[in-house]
Amino acid sequence: MVQNHEASSNLKPVMMMVVTQILYTVMNIMYKLVAVTGMNLNVFVAYRLMFSAAFMVPLALILERKRRPKLTWVVLFQAFLCGLIGAAATQNLYVVSLALTSPTFLAAISNLLPAITFVVALCFRQEKLTLGYSGIAKIVGTVVGIGGAMLFTFYRGPVFTIWSTHIDLLRQYHNTSSVSSSGHKNNPALGFLAGFGSILCFGIWLTVQAKMSKRYPCPYSSTALMCIMGSIQSVIFALCMERDWNQWKMGWDIRLWTAAYSGIMVSGVAVVLMSWCVQKRGALFVSIFAPLVLLMVALASSLLLEEKSSLGSVLGGVLIVCGLYMVLWGKSKEEPSSLVLPSSTIAPRNSKSIDSVPIPLNVG
Repeated sequence: MVQNHEASSNLKPVMMMVVTQILYTVMNIMYKLVAVTGMNLNVFVAYRLMFSAAFMVPLALILERKRRPKLTWVVLFQAFLCGLIGAAATQNLYVVSLALTSPTFLAAISNLLPAITFVVALCFRQEKLTLGYSGIAKIVGTVVGIGGAMLFTFYRGPVFTIWSTHIDLLRQYHNTSSVSSSGHKNNPALGFLAGFGSILCFGIWLTVQAKMSKRYPCPYSSTALMCIMGSIQSVIFALCMERDWNQWKMGWDIRLWTAAYSGIMVSGVAVVLMSWCVQKRGALFVSIFAPLVLLMVALASSLLLEEKSSLGSVLGGVLIVCGLYMVLWGKSKEEPSSLVLPSSTIAPRNSKSIDSVPIPLNVG
C-alpha cells in the first residue's frame, strides 16, 4: 500500500505537467484559427487579458484576503510596468508573430526564454557571469539557442509531413496569395522579429517582477494586478488601432472561446498546476517539460492544420532545445535553490528569491 501511494505521488506531478503542456498546445492551435478569421489581433489580446483579470481577481481576493500587504503607489507603478511589458506588449507581439508564422514556430522559439532572460538579467546586473563550467554552459547555450532559432527561420531544406490526417481547419481561409483574411502575409523573418520581441519583453518583465515581488509578495494578487493593468492598456491600444466596432463584437464562435480559454485555462489553471508542481518537485522538474509543447504543437499542427515541417525546422528545434538545457544546467549548478517561478506566474508561497533565470514557460 505504501509503495502504491509513493508511486501515485511520483506520477501525479508528471501527469499535471503533461496536462499543462496540452493546455498550451490547444491555445496555440486556437490562436492560429483566430489569426486567420479576420479579427483584429489587438482587440483579441484585450479580450484575453480581460478574461484573465476576471478569473484572477476573485482568486486573489479569496486566497490572499488575510495576508495581503498594503498597496502603495510604488507597487501600483510596478504593476503598471508589469502589465505594459509582461502582458500587453508580450501578447500583442506574440499574436502578430503567430499570424505571420505558425504554431510550431512560436512553440520552438519560446524555448529561447531562459537564454534571453539570462542576457537581460546580465544587463540589469541581476545575474553574474562566472568563468567556470556553469558560466560557459550558459553562454554556449544562449548562442546555440539563438543559432537554432535563426536556422529555424531562414533555412527550410526538404519539406515533409509528420503525420497527415487530411484535416485542415484553415482550408476555408487559404487563397492563392497566401494572405490570411486578417491581412497578414506569411513572413517568417518578420514573424521571428515579432516573436523575439515578445520573448524579450517577457524577459524584461521578469526583472521588473523580481523587484515587485519583494515589495508585494502575493503571487495571486500581483498576477491579478498585472492582468488588470494589462487589460486596461490593451483596450486603450486596441481602441487607438481599431475604430470599427464590428471588430469588437464577440459571438459564440472561435474568437470568444479562444479568448476565454487562453485567459482562464492558460493564464489561470495552467499556472496554478505549474505552481503546485514547483512546490512538490521543484522548478527544474517543471522546466524539463518545456520542449514537450514543441513536440505536441508540431504533431497537432500536422494533424489539424496540414502544416508541413522541413529539415531546417527540425534541426533548428533540436538546437533550441539543446541550448535550453545547457542554460538550465549551468543555472542549476550555480544556484540549485534559486530556480523558481516568478511570482506573477504563481510561485510557491515560501519562495524568497526570484532573481534568476525562470522556468521556460510558453510566452503565450
